[in-house]
Amino acid sequence: MSAAVHKPKPVWLRRRLVLKSSANEVSALLRDLNLRTVCQGAHCPNQLECFGNETATFMILGEVCSRNCTFCAVPPGAHEPPQPDEPERVAEAVKRLGLHYVVITSVTRDDLADGGASHFAATIEAILSTRTDVLVEVLVPDFRGSHKGLATVLEAQPSVLNHNVETVSRLYPTVRPQANYQRSLRLLAEAKRLDPKIITKSGFMVGLGEKPEEVIALLEDLRRVGCDLVTIGQYLCPSKDHHPVVEYVHPERFDAYTQEAERLGFRGVAAGPYVRSSYKADNLYRKARGMD
Repeated sequence: MSAAVHKPKPVWLRRRLVLKSSANEVSALLRDLNLRTVCQGAHCPNQLECFGNETATFMILGEVCSRNCTFCAVPPGAHEPPQPDEPERVAEAVKRLGLHYVVITSVTRDDLADGGASHFAATIEAILSTRTDVLVEVLVPDFRGSHKGLATVLEAQPSVLNHNVETVSRLYPTVRPQANYQRSLRLLAEAKRLDPKIITKSGFMVGLGEKPEEVIALLEDLRRVGCDLVTIGQYLCPSKDHHPVVEYVHPERFDAYTQEAERLGFRGVAAGPYVRSSYKADNLYRKARGMD
């Protein structure tokens, strides 16, 4: 893969962020409890906004990944064993922040027999044992296709099961070489089979070189496996060594993708240049449940 060629950001991607004092408080709390967030690990452009609103997506199971996706800032590397007290530390952070909606994700852990599913379940259970009114969304890896791992997570009763397809099928060999498009679709389908009432969710990026008709086909595939919620955001290259930005997608095309997703029957859609899979996740959940 050639080094990314710098593309100047268009006007719709330029914005001024105001740092709230609460953002520093969230950062301090995370340091105090020795916790990680995907906001930091993946260089999320919404980090200051979310921290300022006292929200974060907790990243469990370490800070290095088993895989080497060319779009992602989370580095690959040697893993350490899961920390047994991490679920309780996440629950303590949820309690201190007074959160009512929590997103839990992880690096991919192909080195673990269950892919980290039991650690996800323990984290959900720790949160719900502390605060019964908290809604927990999990953004899970593919568990190498293990239905047993998925069942372990679902038995802990999250409110939303999220698994990102990330990009269109054609680009998997260059963007997600160790993942499998059909395997991700099967995971979402299996989640519905195991728990027909679970809200399922997926997300993907645009600007990686996909064609509009491939995006429509991806949306159709997600609906075919019963996916309820979808997020679509602009890919932003983390460094010169990552997959280059092929295109900055105009907001009007995001609007067109939103309309198509709604036509296909998604219960909630978030699409825009700065949308990420867990950005304002509680709003999408409420929409899916008819609470808006």
